[in-house]
Amino acid sequence: MIDTKDFSFFESQNSFDFKGFLIKITSYWKWFIVSLLITLTIAHQVNLRKEKVYAMETTIAIKEENNPFFTSTTSLVFNWGGTSDQVQNISNTLKSRSHNELVVEKLHFYIDYLQQGKYNYEDVYGKIPFYLDVDKNKGQLYNSLIGIKFISESVYEIRVKFDSNSVSLVQYSDNSKTATSVVPEEFVKRYRVGERVSLPFLNFKLELNGNPGSYKGNEYFIRFNDFDDVVLRYQGIGVDIDPKAASILKLSLQGSNKNRMVDYLNATVKMLIKVQLDRKNQFATNTIEFIDSTLIAMGKQLKETGDELKSFSRNNNIIEIEQGGSGISAQLLTFDVQKDGITRKITYYNTLKSYLKNSTDYAKLPAPTVAGIEDPNIVTNVSKLIALSGQRSEMAYSVKSDKIFKDFDNQMGATKNVLLENINSASNALKYDLALVQNKMSEVENNIKKLPEDKQEYLKIVRKYDLSDNIYNTFLQKRSEAEIVKAANLSDIHFIDSAKDTGGGLIGPNTSVNYILALFLGMLIPLLFVFVVFFLENSILNTEDINKLTAIPLIGVVGLKHTSSNLSVFERPKSALSESFRAIRSSLQFLYKKQDISGSKTLMLTSSISGEGKTFCSLNLATVFALSDKKTIIVGMDLRKPKIFEDFRIKNDIGVVNYLIGQKTIDEVIQKTHIPFLDVVTSGPIPPNPSELMIGDAMKEFMKILKSRYDYIILDTPPVGLVSDAIELAEYADVTLYIMRQNYTKKDMVTLLNNRLKRGELNNISIIFNGFQNKAKYGTGYGYGYGYGYGYGNYANGYHEEDKPKNIFQTIYQRFFKN
Repeated sequence: MIDTKDFSFFESQNSFDFKGFLIKITSYWKWFIVSLLITLTIAHQVNLRKEKVYAMETTIAIKEENNPFFTSTTSLVFNWGGTSDQVQNISNTLKSRSHNELVVEKLHFYIDYLQQGKYNYEDVYGKIPFYLDVDKNKGQLYNSLIGIKFISESVYEIRVKFDSNSVSLVQYSDNSKTATSVVPEEFVKRYRVGERVSLPFLNFKLELNGNPGSYKGNEYFIRFNDFDDVVLRYQGIGVDIDPKAASILKLSLQGSNKNRMVDYLNATVKMLIKVQLDRKNQFATNTIEFIDSTLIAMGKQLKETGDELKSFSRNNNIIEIEQGGSGISAQLLTFDVQKDGITRKITYYNTLKSYLKNSTDYAKLPAPTVAGIEDPNIVTNVSKLIALSGQRSEMAYSVKSDKIFKDFDNQMGATKNVLLENINSASNALKYDLALVQNKMSEVENNIKKLPEDKQEYLKIVRKYDLSDNIYNTFLQKRSEAEIVKAANLSDIHFIDSAKDTGGGLIGPNTSVNYILALFLGMLIPLLFVFVVFFLENSILNTEDINKLTAIPLIGVVGLKHTSSNLSVFERPKSALSESFRAIRSSLQFLYKKQDISGSKTLMLTSSISGEGKTFCSLNLATVFALSDKKTIIVGMDLRKPKIFEDFRIKNDIGVVNYLIGQKTIDEVIQKTHIPFLDVVTSGPIPPNPSELMIGDAMKEFMKILKSRYDYIILDTPPVGLVSDAIELAEYADVTLYIMRQNYTKKDMVTLLNNRLKRGELNNISIIFNGFQNKAKYGTGYGYGYGYGYGYGNYANGYHEEDKPKNIFQTIYQRFFKN
């Protein structure tokens, strides 16, 4: 007997059944295969459509190059402030907006050149036979594909499809956008190569490359992009400082077109070299501009003085006048040159002082040596101030840190203050020197006043001419010196390896990632589905579920049938399935003996709901009893849904209903089957009151007669979870077999069974677990009572027939690989 107190323990259990979950997963193996096929197919198609990604690199070195013509008297070299500062500054410059704007503008990379590939449009820059000469002052169709098809070697066709009445235009002179009206249709027009295209939405001239190759009949596409968007994309250029050599930079780009990346990397370095050299020459350029403006004024003054000297010579006897005045003239020239040199220095200092106080951009300062200033403090600080000013202007486009700008301003302020102090000290010394020279000149001028008036006039004119000529020649010399310094300047940036397509560089797409992701999703999606189903369905998956939910003993485990009808034991008596029913028969005989039941035995089979295999188990249990030469009868007591007659190929015209209502005798309702020792009583016509028929006296008489004639009576009853018919028949049963089906019977149904058992509605009950698979996991753990033959694998060969038909792989293995 089962102790009903034990059921409280089973009702309180509520833990996750991991083993059952695994069984549930295996039952949905087809879902996993389908899901993996779908996700892997999608991944394969995505990989096919992905553009190949390449990486191109170039390497440059930064080394401060000194001008071979630089001397202490020129000081025209642009000072960058050391190699380490240059590297960081260059790194910032390469990523700056201003620098990349220059490169994009130079290469016209705001134009895309495309061609239709197998799956998408491909960037064919560097492989096309033409280029566009764009009119930047006029609008171009913005962000739309423009078809270019070559009808012949010299004629091409423009195709543009308009979907609306208005299109956007971009004007690259100022990167502004406007709109224009169009007709919503496909625009088609032919032009000759080299002919100017002047349309409201297109303005360019198409020219052929030097070696265009074969292009007749080919169709290409162009697209005008937003200039700022293109610049922003190239601002992502990779700039890495070599950890082993701080003066070496490695530049890199990633993209789908290697030609475009190679051109951009080389162009960005060349542009950097040009800009850096221009800034380095700024000192010399400022000096040359200052000298040129001075030479113009001095040349005019020299011409006027020369004309005045010629005019005086024509009207006077120069030979006589020159006698006695040559010495005085030489003295005056010496003093005038000294005075002019001092005056120019003082004037430069005054101008520099005013410039420093009233300006913030010091990039236009001329070299101090242009005024003859050789004071190393002045020269060094002016050069440093120009360098700092240039660096600050450059970093305004690439650095957003206020702290860095504040540091620059502090350095420039400190340099400016030191320079102002140097200017004051030098100016005071020059004023003293000027006073001495002027005193000496006054002495000579007093001696001149003693000479005749014509000699005085002549010396005055010669004095002016000699001074102008001396100053003019001095400035010519300075200009020549500045030009030499400028021409001899070298860039601090040098190519180590320029960018070049050597055939490699492929870095993507990483197809393996997509396949791994597809495998992950292909397993995860059905796994989540199974996880949801596992909790929503709440089905019994294995015998452990039954043992956890109820104390009712498990009498047997029955596998899946592989026969056309439900008479699996009769059709395949040596199968493992047949052995499982024989094992149940043995267990039943043990129960009968233990309970001291002799004579005719009545066995009732029921279940929770329809579809759990109750009729299947009834038929096969009846068959195993009949095959053991025991007179057996199976009675179809499911009066609401008759079934058992179909497998015996008999009719359901008359049955137990006809007997219970008194229409037929017992002999008239009993029908023979093709199985020896096995008779059957079908349900008969469906009555309006099945339950009332089962509780009548006729039912008692019916069972009494059957017990007198048969060794075993099998009652196939309705599901106890749906109707109460089986409860009414329980009094006639010696043993009740409750059928549960794997992955079908709900766990809540077991609670219902427990409640019926506690109330005494069902007695002497055992459970058959039907439809069980996953033999590999459970093996022989259930013993003979749980289905003989399960899990023995190859050890069962020769004892059992194959339950499952061989698939093609098993057939090939048996035929070719197994002796």
